[in-house]
Amino acid sequence: MTRRSRHRRVSLVRLLSMVVSMLFAMWATGLYQFAQLIPESPPDGKQRADAIVVLTGGVGRVGEGLSLLERGLGKKLFVSGVYRGVDVQKLLKVAQQAPGNLECCISLGYAADNTRGNAIETAKWMRAKDINSVRIVTASYHMPRSLLEFRWVLPDNIKILAHPVFPDGFPAKNWWRDFSALRLAISEYHKYLFAWFMGGF
Repeated sequence: MTRRSRHRRVSLVRLLSMVVSMLFAMWATGLYQFAQLIPESPPDGKQRADAIVVLTGGVGRVGEGLSLLERGLGKKLFVSGVYRGVDVQKLLKVAQQAPGNLECCISLGYAADNTRGNAIETAKWMRAKDINSVRIVTASYHMPRSLLEFRWVLPDNIKILAHPVFPDGFPAKNWWRDFSALRLAISEYHKYLFAWFMGGF
């Protein structure tokens, strides 16, 4: 290898190192900003909305949605992303709630299999029911992407309230100190970036 070739090779390695360092710095900065979007405390439990929307896929979400409905913080409850074959009675039983007075106010959506699908399915239901404000119930780490997807789909005049739940395995505060929670947050960060990129399509 000639001296000139070695010099070119060293220069190329340095350039690649700089590019990788810059990309990592951008990724880390974005992760930090994403982390600021993850709620660390329970929401205001007094503000009412026309409807409560529960995004299935995690423990505690349906039970929290039913509790909010029972407390009168929404007139209707919509559960998006329900498995086929699950009806209201089964849902109430799973959530350990007594069937009866809440059943008339609950609707189930079976079409969604991801967060974008939840937003689209919910938007259709809201138009049919003339809903103008909604309280979204999902896990804290899932909330940033959920809000992003819903804002892509819903009209600007729709009021959206975030109502995070805090599942076991993802602490409300200092979650970055737990390796499993940090890994989950990084996975959600990547999904958030993809949702942001695909939002205009």
